Amino acid sequence: MKPTLVLVGRPNVGKSTLFNRLTRSRDAIVADLPGLTRDRHYGHGKLGRKPYLVVDTGGFEPLVKDGILSEMARQTEQAIAEADAVVFVVDARTGITPHDKEIANRLRRIDRPVFVAVNKAEGMNSGMVEAEFHELGLGEPYAISASHGEGVRGLVELALESFPEPQEDEEKSDAVRVAIVGRPNVGKSTLINTLLGEERVIAFDAPGTTRDAIEIDFERGGKHYLLVDTAGMRKRGKVFEAIEKFSVVKTLKAIEDANVVILMVDAQADVSDQDAHIADFIVQSGRALVVAVNKWDGLDAYVREQTRQTLQRKLKFLDFAKFHFISARDNIGLTALFRSVDGAYAAAMAKLSTPRLTRVLADAVVKQAPPKHGVFRPKPRYAHQGGSNPPIVVIHGNAVDQIGDSYRRYLEHTFREAFRLQGTPLRIQFVTGKNPFADK
Repeated sequence: MKPTLVLVGRPNVGKSTLFNRLTRSRDAIVADLPGLTRDRHYGHGKLGRKPYLVVDTGGFEPLVKDGILSEMARQTEQAIAEADAVVFVVDARTGITPHDKEIANRLRRIDRPVFVAVNKAEGMNSGMVEAEFHELGLGEPYAISASHGEGVRGLVELALESFPEPQEDEEKSDAVRVAIVGRPNVGKSTLINTLLGEERVIAFDAPGTTRDAIEIDFERGGKHYLLVDTAGMRKRGKVFEAIEKFSVVKTLKAIEDANVVILMVDAQADVSDQDAHIADFIVQSGRALVVAVNKWDGLDAYVREQTRQTLQRKLKFLDFAKFHFISARDNIGLTALFRSVDGAYAAAMAKLSTPRLTRVLADAVVKQAPPKHGVFRPKPRYAHQGGSNPPIVVIHGNAVDQIGDSYRRYLEHTFREAFRLQGTPLRIQFVTGKNPFADK
């Protein structure tokens, strides 16, 4: 499982800027305004050798007892409690403040490693900058510049040094890991209880009943599964309780660790943008996917048709996944659902032979050649498999790095049809050969 780094500090020290640097994104809003971040923000760490999750938190006010600042402090406290390592961000230009000392007093009492990141140190003598912050009593401070990237990679490598490299083959079992995700109250726990034939997890008609990811061994048709019931993922602006906020991170981890994800959608509620956001995270994580549209039994023919059209419109980027219309409560459609789970897992782990990949590529190019880039036309030569779960197809040739997204999608569709890869995302990577005349 990926370690989690949590960024804490008082307002306006650059936590969100550091978050964006670590995730190589612009997901966190950054402005010269204290207290801009209120909700917890989470993302995939992409800076450094090891994979990890990074959590941005609001300005930490550990002594405030009421109001919005108190709620923000409660969120940060929960994030600290669940962190594998904490990065305490301070401001090199302001120096130590009483507020920093309050936070340091709190962090000295936790049993997790804490790393002091002295931010905004660009153009300053790092030794002099770091010297003052030894007073916090949290070990060696590290001068960085989140906005310029100075010292950030070294800090991340140090923070992750004690965590082992992920071993995919370690403790491998034949059980297919199936994470069941979706918005609150769509019937995830009911589905698991119906499959097991017992009230194994709490199923209650109120959003947010499940707070953590619960793993359950399950056997069906002679096959072994590990079902993972997760907390409902609602829109960030509608998540109020600190413990529920961090359960979102647990759900993201469950998605990443899964072999197959069942995305549950409530047929009796509007298909929302949040459903699409969850689906997008699953696709970005490269997980095999089956969509279960629950509570289908209570709809008339007109509403069913409207729901199908809405699903097709809002989740059209899931054209590789199978949709099943089920009733978890009444055990309707679950046999077909698990046939698709098995099929999606098989597709994700499929072995694709190099000769056949190359033949399919050649036929695709004959049928529709890549568009010209300037005066040259990219020339794909051959293809081979670069990985599984999700399947990765590596295409070699001349100027193939100039191939655009539309032709990439065409090739994805072609390979998917040729190898019957339904239920899993497919990645295509282009490798351009060296031009022997480039230096002449």
